Amino acid sequence: MDETVDETVLSGEGPSDDDLPVVVVGAGPAGLTAAAHLLGRGLSPLVLEAGAVAGAAVREWHHVRVFSRWGELVDAAAEKLLAPTGWRAPDPDSYPTGWEWAQKYLQPLADVLGERVRYDTRVTGVSRRGWDRVVDAARGNEPLTVRMQSARGEERITARAVIDASGTWGLPNPLGADGLPALGEPAATERIRYRVPDLTDPTERARYAGKHIALAGSGHSALTALVAFAELAATEPGTRVEWLLRRGKVGNAFGGGDADQLPARGALGQRAARAVAAGHITTVPGFRTAAVHRDGDGLVLESFDGVRVGPVAEVVALTGFRPDLSFLSEVRLDLDPVLQAPRALAPLIDPNVHSCGTVYPHGAAELAHPEPDLYLVGMKSYGRAPTYLSLTGYEQVRSVVAAIAGDREAAERVELVLPETGVCSGGGLIEQPGDAAPEGGCCVPAAPVVVGLAAPAGAGR
Repeated sequence: MDETVDETVLSGEGPSDDDLPVVVVGAGPAGLTAAAHLLGRGLSPLVLEAGAVAGAAVREWHHVRVFSRWGELVDAAAEKLLAPTGWRAPDPDSYPTGWEWAQKYLQPLADVLGERVRYDTRVTGVSRRGWDRVVDAARGNEPLTVRMQSARGEERITARAVIDASGTWGLPNPLGADGLPALGEPAATERIRYRVPDLTDPTERARYAGKHIALAGSGHSALTALVAFAELAATEPGTRVEWLLRRGKVGNAFGGGDADQLPARGALGQRAARAVAAGHITTVPGFRTAAVHRDGDGLVLESFDGVRVGPVAEVVALTGFRPDLSFLSEVRLDLDPVLQAPRALAPLIDPNVHSCGTVYPHGAAELAHPEPDLYLVGMKSYGRAPTYLSLTGYEQVRSVVAAIAGDREAAERVELVLPETGVCSGGGLIEQPGDAAPEGGCCVPAAPVVVGLAAPAGAGR
């Protein structure tokens, strides 16, 4: 297929750099918020989304409820853009599911942006116009170019700046404990799931009902899956789960309970602890997966010290995510060697040091790279760190857009006022009708919160 190239722009006879669009990669929460701020600054955004709809990644976890209230998920610049359409913000104190966030906010925002959002368009490369990453001189006087693939074919466009808000959802960590796929893992992917199963979906439920399942991971996604599987086991005889923990003991995997920094997270941990105590789940601590072996119709998992689990019918690996940096190979990034986050940002978000309540607002200064006018924002800016805050992500793009517009004062100013203890984002259990809403922020004790699993109204694939 022939490449489509704008020769006028390439020859330098086209519009000046100030007239070029700012390319935003990803039509998720951070990307669409960036586009709203760009329009507010009189700049031209062009949002490139690999999926067919806005919030495509959010829709993939449509069946879980976030830990942030609606009031912390709607950005002011976006709300201003939506207001003339008659859009009304949901109850700021309620908690949306992924489906609700996408349908009630992200898609309407993308619709207002109109043709500035291109769907089914995957970015495959970013570079300087006509120069690779080795050349110094081009960095200050040539614009960026973005290579993309869509139904139109392969295209290259010229950009004033690039804001990469593509997230990390598309690149889950492997089952292998050393960060590499376990031996035999790639050949067994039809039996391995890397997302929280939606057991409200009849097809998904049938996949696991009455089966022997291995679940790897100890974060919020794993706890959510534990509760879901325990409820499945209570109604579907023969369902049993082996919970594989890389740590040597359960320890604080269930969180702080009533004293947890985030009430909804504490409630989730308590539910998971009860699920394990009910007897449907067997805990296997100190299991660091090295290999996956076929055993008839099942799989046997082997640890680095030779312990084997199985055969199991299904494996659910919920071991986190990492950023896809492959299409940024020809631009100059300054990333922390541990977290793969911008080097200046990494000390602020290192999960070995910080909890969600101690991650401070930051912006263009911490997100800048040696490559001028290139920024990683949102979840992608956090690399492998799990402490991302939605409100902080919105502050990131406000500051970055101000820097691109040349307003250094606004870029360096902190305009975000977090609740006293901060606000966490992330998947959680869906409340049953009548359940109390969580109270408080990340870092204060609160009363227990009753949560459960249920299908979100109108949820679908």
